[in-house]
Formats: sequence, C-alpha cells, structure tokens
Amino acid sequence: MAFLNSLDISGSALTAGRLRMDVISENIANASTTRTENGGPYRRKIVVYEPAEQNSFRHILDRKMSENESEQTPKGVRVSKIEEDPSDFTPVYDPSNPDANEQGYVMMPNVDPIKETLDMMSATRAYDANLTAFNAVKGMAVKALELGR
Repeated sequence: MAFLNSLDISGSALTAGRLRMDVISENIANASTTRTENGGPYRRKIVVYEPAEQNSFRHILDRKMSENESEQTPKGVRVSKIEEDPSDFTPVYDPSNPDANEQGYVMMPNVDPIKETLDMMSATRAYDANLTAFNAVKGMAVKALELGR
C-alpha cells in the first residue's frame, strides 16, 4: 500500500529527531567542560539534516524509468553530519582554575543553556508531531484491515 510509505517518512524523522535530542543533551551536559581530550574547551555540536532521497536529475529519471516501484528510495530525512559550532569561546575570569591562562581567564564552551533548552523544546515538538503522524497512519491501516473482514 502506497500510503504506508508515510510510515517510512515519519520513522526517518523520528530517528533523526532522537539523534538531535541526544546531541542537544550532550551539549547541555558539557556546558561547563573546559578541558576535552583535544585539549581545549568543549565545542557545541549541531545536527545537520538532509533529504533521504537524492533529487539529482539522474536519480529522478532512473526512478521514473524503473518498472519496479519497490526499488524507489523511501522519502524522508536523515542526518548528514554532526558538525561543531565555530563560534568563539567565552572567556571567564577565574585565576584559581587550573585551565586559566596567564591573565587568569578560562575559556568556557560556546554552549548557551537557554539556546539548548529552546532547541530541545523544538526537537521535542517535532518528534511529537512525527509520532502523531505515524500513529495516524497506523490507525488508518488498522481501520482498512477491519473493513476487509
């Protein structure tokens, strides 16, 4: 059934949204980490999405020419990469900190807890919306099966 492809779309969004929430949680947990294994402060991470389907001319032509519809790539979203935020670190004056430089400043991570909280709220609402869409399609499939009895 073609309408069940929307389960793949919602499922891919749920998977990508879960990864986004995990990355945001990591950012919040490391908001005060001044030393990482790389030697510097923690750098905020950002999740980058991309369409799961390639939209190149060649891909669209191959899909339209294909006689077997099951070979089509499911649509949806996927995480293309997790990149680091290049914004500057925040200097905080704390000469007693072992990570302080000669002037007494400690470079703090570029993580803003308020911004991360807003990102988490946005990710949670997107996750809930995709879960609602998934459950709606599942309910329609159950009702369609009941009609066949």
